[in-house]
Order: sequence, then C-alpha cells, then structure tokens
Amino acid sequence: MNSPTPGADAAPITADVVIIGAGPCGLFQVFELGLLGMSAHVVDSLQHPGGQCAELYPDKPIYDIPALPVCGAQELVDRLLQQIKPFHPQLHLGHEVVEFARRDDGRFALRTAGGAAFNAGAVVIAGGVGSFQPRRLGIEGIEPFEGGAIQYRVQNAALLQGRHLVIFGGGDSALDWTLELLPRAASLTLVHRRHEFRAAPAQVARMQAQVAAGRMRVFEALPQSLVTHDGQLRGVNVRAPDGSVTALAADQLLVFFGLHPKLGPIAQWGLELEKRALKVDTEKFQTSMPGVFAVGDINTYPGKKKLILSGFHEAALAAFAIQHHLYPQKKQFLQYTTTSPVMHQRLGVPD
Repeated sequence: MNSPTPGADAAPITADVVIIGAGPCGLFQVFELGLLGMSAHVVDSLQHPGGQCAELYPDKPIYDIPALPVCGAQELVDRLLQQIKPFHPQLHLGHEVVEFARRDDGRFALRTAGGAAFNAGAVVIAGGVGSFQPRRLGIEGIEPFEGGAIQYRVQNAALLQGRHLVIFGGGDSALDWTLELLPRAASLTLVHRRHEFRAAPAQVARMQAQVAAGRMRVFEALPQSLVTHDGQLRGVNVRAPDGSVTALAADQLLVFFGLHPKLGPIAQWGLELEKRALKVDTEKFQTSMPGVFAVGDINTYPGKKKLILSGFHEAALAAFAIQHHLYPQKKQFLQYTTTSPVMHQRLGVPD
C-alpha cells in the first residue's frame, strides 16, 4: 500500500484525488472514493498512518464506532487499512504538503517538503487539528528524560505494568489514561493545577471514587523540579497553592497538558477559515475553493461535532461531491454494497 515517492526531479504524480492526512477520516475517504471508482494518493507528515489515533493514544478504547462495541484506536486504524486494500491507495508518509496552487486548467499542483509533486483533480484536507506538538513539562532538566521516563503520549500501555506513575493534567486524556493505567500501575498519582477538572464529569467521578477507595492519590499542584539519582528519574517535586512542596516517588511521568495545534502551510492556501478551521458547506463538504474539500476535525460548519463518526459521514458525502466535480456530465446513482455488481467488482467480492 505504501509506495516510494518520487524525488524532486521526477514528474508530478497525476491523481484523481490527493488526500492530505492519513488519520481515520482520511483513510475512510479512500474507501468512499473507491466505491465510486476514484483512486487516491494519501499524503501525511507522520511516518505511519493513523493520525492522532496512532500517534497519541493507540491503546485507548473507542466505544462509538458503529457495530464495534469497543475498538482500540490502533485497531481502528488497522481495520481501515484492511478495508481500503481493494482500492490500492498510494500512501506517501513522512511528507508535509508545503506548496499548493490551483492550476489554469482547474486542477491542483501540490508539492511536499521532500520534493514530491502531485497534479490532482481534487484535494481533500483531512488533517485533523493540523500538525501538533505536545505542551511540555515546564521544569529544568527534563530533556534527557523526554521520550523515556517522561512521555507526552502512551504508545504501549503494557510497558507501564508495575510502574510508579505520576500523571499531570486535568483534561480527558489525563483522566482516561489515569483510569486505564490504574489497574496496571504499582502506584499512581494524578497532579492537576486546579481543583476543577476539564474532563468528562463521569470520568472525574470515577477517578474520585478510586481516590476515596485509597487506590490512588490526587494533588492540586504544579510541577517544580525532578528528583533524580545516578541519572535515573526517581520522582518529582510538586508545589501546592499554599507554597508547600511535596516529593512524589515515580519512575515514569506522563504529561497530558494538551497540544499546540497548528494549521501550518494550510493557513496560507487562501481557504476561508473560522477559528483556525476550514469553513465547509454541509452538502458537499467543500471549502471556499471549488475542488478542495475538508473532512474531520479540520473543518467547521454550524452544528459541527468533532467525532470520528461525524468525519466518516462527511467523507461519504464529500465522495459524491468529488465525483460530480471530476465528472460533471456523469449521472450519479446511489448503489448499495450489498447488491451492486459494480460495487462488488470494486471491492473484489467473489461472484
């Protein structure tokens, strides 16, 4: 599925559609386009498909995917990759699109930072919140431990079995991982700078029940300094609102202060924005530029809900709009995958 991307001197790749972003919505867009007979090239700045699901919380359970009572984030990505195999998408990973222009013939010219070029009939932007960097732990001497004893995302929860954990943060990620990792940890302490939490009330109530039962501790405090010995992390000092300092033993710090979302080059492409998101209509999910569409968390419209489920719906409608954009004279028919011979042929379903 992955393909080598030509270098800077190679001729542009001609594509029906270029999808920017290989997260769940970008991958499902491949499927919806494929059902309608259109092929896609997918470009992503990350080195692997999956977007935020794979990058930030691969083991996090998701409960609102239709027909899957529970599904791990990485499992969802793997299932989507399996689902789009019949359409042979070309994935260009580790490539950030830095140049974008509408051509005189109405098609689009794109180029990545690595020099790969595309000539696309339509473009779908499925870039999530854009490029992102975690907000770092703001204390001295953290650099040698980042990516090891200090982490900003959980890549493999199994590796935290039996560890002494201190988790920083008060949002959904912090609370979700607190409750997920508590049964695995030798000890777990949650630190948040305020008494109030920003996470879902039900998760906050579950966490408080664990505190009341003596299974974990919670501190209203700010990180002050690391506790180390012989180059190893041994804990962290935290400062309470009254100025008192408490030393918390830990061999692993997990920091969930949120992300710095950045649209990056997309913000310079002349597309209408609203609150750092791309404005789209709800018929086509087209941006202010004909032929350029946006699905998933990167778009906005009245009533927008940032759910994977909503992004899948957007991708389905966008596919029909893209088909009409590319082939305006072609009459559109709504065909069902259960009964359509054409759909079965495209999916590789045996006769």
